[in-house]
Amino acid sequence: MAVAGAEPRVAWASRAEESRGRLHGEPDGDGRSRFRRDADRIIHSSAFRRLAYKTQVFSYHEGDHYRTRLTHTLEVVQVARSLARALGLDEDLAEALALAHDLGHPPFAHAGERVLDACMAGYGGFDHNAQSLRVVTRLENRYPSFDGLNLTWETLEGIVKHNGPLAGPLPHAIEVHAEKQDLWLWSWASAEAQVAAISDDIAYDVHDLDDGLRAGLFDIEEFADLPLVGDIIAQIRECFPGLDRARFIHEIGRRMITALIEDVVGETRRRAAQAEPESADAVRRLGRTLVGFSGPVAEAERAVKAFLFPRMYRHPRVMAEMDAAGEVVRALFNRYMQDDRALPEEWRAGVAGRTEAARARRIADFIAGQTDRYALAEHARLFDSVPELR
Repeated sequence: MAVAGAEPRVAWASRAEESRGRLHGEPDGDGRSRFRRDADRIIHSSAFRRLAYKTQVFSYHEGDHYRTRLTHTLEVVQVARSLARALGLDEDLAEALALAHDLGHPPFAHAGERVLDACMAGYGGFDHNAQSLRVVTRLENRYPSFDGLNLTWETLEGIVKHNGPLAGPLPHAIEVHAEKQDLWLWSWASAEAQVAAISDDIAYDVHDLDDGLRAGLFDIEEFADLPLVGDIIAQIRECFPGLDRARFIHEIGRRMITALIEDVVGETRRRAAQAEPESADAVRRLGRTLVGFSGPVAEAERAVKAFLFPRMYRHPRVMAEMDAAGEVVRALFNRYMQDDRALPEEWRAGVAGRTEAARARRIADFIAGQTDRYALAEHARLFDSVPELR
């Protein structure tokens, strides 16, 4: 199935000209669509730049060629735009959501998030998806008339709900923002948000296999029997006998991305033909995801995750590094809570006179915005020892 050419805009695509607008009204008139402006604002944000020095799986100490949170994000954008183009959706909205999806991640990947959530257990917890909303609605202070980036309703909705409707107790940042703006938390998100979510899965499945191979955590033969991946490996060996290892690894990733994108396009078109949604809101009210893998490929994708979990995310080498990194986050949080004077001046002013919960949230905001190397520098400034993350 060829997916290179753009399809005509489908009825269920989001349309910038029909956007529900921004919390703070702004004129259009600069030649860009509303969703294009959202994407541009995210790219120019401080939080986006800091992703360059935040861990994906391997810390920056491990080498220059492993994914960072920024390069992962750019790879998600590439997949999301390809899917949106093939399906006839709004590419700019899909790009904006892919760009924003990890803005709230703290340093040291999921280890940093787990520890920060534990530190915040008595104050509403910490969730990186909710923190991404907090970043774009409150913490980015670039404009004279409002806090945040003042993104469109559709972009904020997609940041909050790209993994589905929200029920039960809401994460702190979402609960706070819900008092100002109704993001239809009960519904599914737009097709573009669903594209961004599945693009994240495609990118990290494929590229974590790539990084794990290059790091020597496992070898090609160990996953040659996995569904889909095994077929790709056999095809490469047949087409390019004797291919060197580096090119072989790259070819696995290239063909996997192509296969996964083609499957999502075909399956989503099949679901759309059955459901016949007539608008973006019809997608929200559908009661299930519209964008997704076919059954066999969903099973193959789960098999990749199951392979990676023990061999990469729980590999002793990775775990040892992330455990040490998590202790950096814990030590910083406790020190800042015990002594406001340990905070930089601009952050210290923001905690003076606040309740304990408000102080903790402000400190969590500060830590979540730190890069890996900044967190290590803060630890070196405040403590006598510096952990060796190797």
